[in-house]
Amino acid sequence: DVPWAGRQMWAPDAAEKNGIYYFYFPVKDKSDIFKIGVATSENPFGPFNAKEQPIEGSFSMDPAVFEDTDGVYYMYFGGIWGGQLQRWSSGTYKSEDVYPAEDQMALTPKIAKLTDDMLAFAETPADIQILDKNGSPILAGDNERRFFEAAWVHKYNGKYYLSYSTGDTHNIAYGIGDNPYGPFTYQGVILKPVLGWTNHHSIVEYNGKWLLFYHDSSLSGGKTHLRSVKVTELLYNKDGTIKTINAMVD
Repeated sequence: DVPWAGRQMWAPDAAEKNGIYYFYFPVKDKSDIFKIGVATSENPFGPFNAKEQPIEGSFSMDPAVFEDTDGVYYMYFGGIWGGQLQRWSSGTYKSEDVYPAEDQMALTPKIAKLTDDMLAFAETPADIQILDKNGSPILAGDNERRFFEAAWVHKYNGKYYLSYSTGDTHNIAYGIGDNPYGPFTYQGVILKPVLGWTNHHSIVEYNGKWLLFYHDSSLSGGKTHLRSVKVTELLYNKDGTIKTINAMVD
């Protein structure tokens, strides 16, 4: 039911505004290029009706929508390797996979403010810098800390927390910033590697507790293509940093 879609609809996100539910999904178009689409419904269970075209200016995958305390909505997105973010480093799509050298700044997640109707970008997507504690950008060769995919933002005590997957090193890492555009200063690991190759998460406050949702492959014996959703409480230290979770032990 998505007229422009070709194949591979990947991890989506949803948001609600004024009683309308918005379902954001990445999918490759008929040229095998990832774009991000949107569908709407009056019910969180759907059915959702997709718009006839992807969001103009969208690319790559893993959309995550954040509503700030002032009521403004932002979309975070992007992923390297199969997520094609590396093919947009020049500003236009290139068919070749070209990555920065290990001593260059890593590829970054993107941010764009959404329009009031939630159906389009209100601005050109911008890069989000992730810095080390000396103020230098995280480098492409720093696989334990660099962004790979699965950007997510939440707000706690007036600070913005960008969390993300490091992909091939399997951490859910995070940084803290003073506004939704960053820069974000790397703080550490929220969730250590779980059983299964990949991980993707979200963080929400519910009934006075902060919860981390994620997935692993424990119920399927480690088969990475069979994933189960899990949830655990997320705890903060007094300085606002997050206590690391080891799901393989805790």
